[in-house]
Amino acid sequence: MAEQMLIDLKTLLVEKEDCDAGTVQQLRNALAQGGKQYSSLRDVAQILQKKLEAAPAGAAKKWHLKLGIASFFLGYNSQAVEHLRHAETALAAFYLGLALVSRHEYDEALVAFERAEHLKYSPQLVQLQKAGVYRLKGDLAQAKALLDRLKDLEKSSAEYHFQLACIKLTEGERFEAVTRLERAVALDHGHTGALFQLGHASDLAGNDEEAMAYYERCLKYPPLHVGTLMNLGVLYEDHDRYDKAEECYRRVLSHDPLDERARLFFKDALASRHQEYSPEDEQRNTLFSAVLEIPVTDFELSVRARNCLKKMNIRTLGDLTRVTEAQLLSSKNFGETSLQEIKDMMATKGLRLGQSLEEGAHPEMRYRPAQPLDPAQQEVLGKQVSELNLSVRARKCMNRLGINTLGDLIQRTADELLESKNFGMTSLNEVREKLAAYGLTLRGE
Repeated sequence: MAEQMLIDLKTLLVEKEDCDAGTVQQLRNALAQGGKQYSSLRDVAQILQKKLEAAPAGAAKKWHLKLGIASFFLGYNSQAVEHLRHAETALAAFYLGLALVSRHEYDEALVAFERAEHLKYSPQLVQLQKAGVYRLKGDLAQAKALLDRLKDLEKSSAEYHFQLACIKLTEGERFEAVTRLERAVALDHGHTGALFQLGHASDLAGNDEEAMAYYERCLKYPPLHVGTLMNLGVLYEDHDRYDKAEECYRRVLSHDPLDERARLFFKDALASRHQEYSPEDEQRNTLFSAVLEIPVTDFELSVRARNCLKKMNIRTLGDLTRVTEAQLLSSKNFGETSLQEIKDMMATKGLRLGQSLEEGAHPEMRYRPAQPLDPAQQEVLGKQVSELNLSVRARKCMNRLGINTLGDLIQRTADELLESKNFGMTSLNEVREKLAAYGLTLRGE
């Protein structure tokens, strides 16, 4: 878009006297133009701050309102709350509610929305936001009751469909939720919340290109959610677009320089962009990893050898590269004949017993004998890894490695997880913390 066609934010927020719902819509339109509009808004916010500091007491509320709105759309919710609390208009109360929701201060948000309603701000829009707050507080009955009274909005309100979709997601009705979200976007192609949820749904389904398209559309319609930038950054990394991933993490850090996850992801993306890449090496590594994942049950073994491996919880050829001949021979009823049988089997795949140990791994970090499990432990190990609610990056690692249950997960070492693409120490520590809640650890820890 040509420079002269950009909406002048200084004129809109500094020179114009009024600041109302129309002003906010123009602000959204301006930011959707992209380019330098975000940096322009930051410059305007500095001007508004100086105006506020120089304003007499009677005029300060106007500047508090404008600065609060600007802060909200820049993603500075703490500053937005501070300024909007000093303004006394219906618009200020409404956006104060939105800023408080972003800070997870739901009870105070309800108070702000009730004040906005009392001051005659769009009653239906306020009711929709209150329904969202009740949902976030876990009161689905109250949220549904409010939406039920707003059924007349079904043909015209994107927010109505978005709020219904969020309830459906909470209740696990994903198909119905996606239908509602698509309807919301059809009514308002710039509905950020609906675009984000559609992106997240596509991400969960493994439709990366579609997910990226939705997240990228989110970037055009502020205010932005940190989750959008983080999820999009991870997807960019998965597709080797490390420069774009860096940009996402950098934007998160511009709002919160202390965000440890964003700092580490940014560092990982930066390192990945500058490392040498060899398609041949990657193909060889992929093929070798596939061989290591071959189950021992795929081979015709004697009953004695098969029972030994089962007792020692050895499931794959990779497991056998992490045990020694002495460890196998220590198993009851396992002798030299069975040992030679195992060695011959591995030789057909170019492997040998203890191979991984010879390459530098300490035995205690590579092999843990199986222990008898009681029913409660078996139930825990049978839980799906999806119940851990892992981040996008960690979840993708689980999918790549074919890890479906907690039992599968604890059979992996930290090194094995770290070998997965884009899985770093941040994700590893996340997995460790989630497992610790169940009293579990990764193999060898």
